[in-house]
Amino acid sequence: MRKPIGVFDSGVGGLTVVKELIRQLPSEDIVYFGDTARVPYGTKSKETVTKFSVENVEFLMKHNVKLVLVACNTASSLSLDFLKRCFRVPIIGVIAPGAKNAVNSTRNNRIGVVGTNATIISGAYEKAVKKISRRIAVYSQSCPLFVPLVEEGWTGERVTYEVASIYLKGLKSKGVDTLILGCTHYPLLKDVIKKFMGGKVSLIDSGGEVAKEAKSILDASGLLNENPGKKKHKFFVSDEPGTFIRLSERFLKREMKCVKRAA
Repeated sequence: MRKPIGVFDSGVGGLTVVKELIRQLPSEDIVYFGDTARVPYGTKSKETVTKFSVENVEFLMKHNVKLVLVACNTASSLSLDFLKRCFRVPIIGVIAPGAKNAVNSTRNNRIGVVGTNATIISGAYEKAVKKISRRIAVYSQSCPLFVPLVEEGWTGERVTYEVASIYLKGLKSKGVDTLILGCTHYPLLKDVIKKFMGGKVSLIDSGGEVAKEAKSILDASGLLNENPGKKKHKFFVSDEPGTFIRLSERFLKREMKCVKRAA
């Protein structure tokens, strides 16, 4: 029986991971859940984020998924270990793959991290980087307004650049040559961030590395689907889907008639 990969995020940001899954695993079906009614997660407590994350995985399990990808950085940093203990399917997050990519990218051993308040306070990326190399200096900055700006579709407006410049000026002054986009919403602001940080700074998002990890796990467990067939991607949200559809169509460059409000 053909089983899909499950992905959840607090909103539209996880589509940056879905895009990589579609590119690297073109024969796989995907079930996506965006918790748009409760976005953002980054301002909430660990207990609340964990509660939401469990509910999200339970929803995906109803669709008989074979692997769950926690596309939300906040949920990955606060809830991943608990989720792995609660469910039998493989569950992977975005923190470790992003840290690995950043360590491989830096030339001057100065890495910056931007994320939600919860992700930055958790120190998850710094721990993951230090686990690989203790020589690397990690500088972190929370950017709580980035998620609502993306959810509003304000990915290129002047106000977004002004907000970004306030958040990022400290990291720029530290001379980081690599910047981890520690929230799956943030790659949608790549142009704005790159404009401020400059072309020599590498921007790291976890999408590509997470897709590689998912492929490796499925292959090792004999669950990789290599039969192209007709893909059945399904997208669910917890609130009215209008804004989600508009933003996802612009980002994925595809018609999104398959978006439904979760019951």
